[in-house]
Amino acid sequence: MFTRIMVPVDLAHLEPLDRALRCAADLAKHYGAVIVYVGVGAATPGSVAHNPQEFAQKMSEFAEAQAEVHGVSTEGVAMTSPDPTTDLDPTLLKAVDQVGADLVVMASHIPNLTDYFWPSNGGTIAAKAKISVMVVR
Repeated sequence: MFTRIMVPVDLAHLEPLDRALRCAADLAKHYGAVIVYVGVGAATPGSVAHNPQEFAQKMSEFAEAQAEVHGVSTEGVAMTSPDPTTDLDPTLLKAVDQVGADLVVMASHIPNLTDYFWPSNGGTIAAKAKISVMVVR
């Protein structure tokens, strides 16, 4: 049913992603799908990497580590954005097409007051993507 599962990841904040990472791995095993981990970073130095090439290398290393831990096929894709904070949703939506995903599995937070004013990333991706989106809390 699914062949390419896209999982957005923030390498600076992996702990809150644990349930979504495990869920994607379970689905990949069940369907024999490839997981494509997508990270969005800036072209400028940040806490994760000094430049886009280093960020791409770290995404590849993360994907390889997840493949080993979960026993699934993986890929790591690094997307660059001028401002990942404000451009995250459009960049992830572009990534869906670029990686050929047919499912997105992404982590979400417990809704709070700010969600009435600013939509969550998971909600925006689920509303705008042309493929299935599973938001994991």
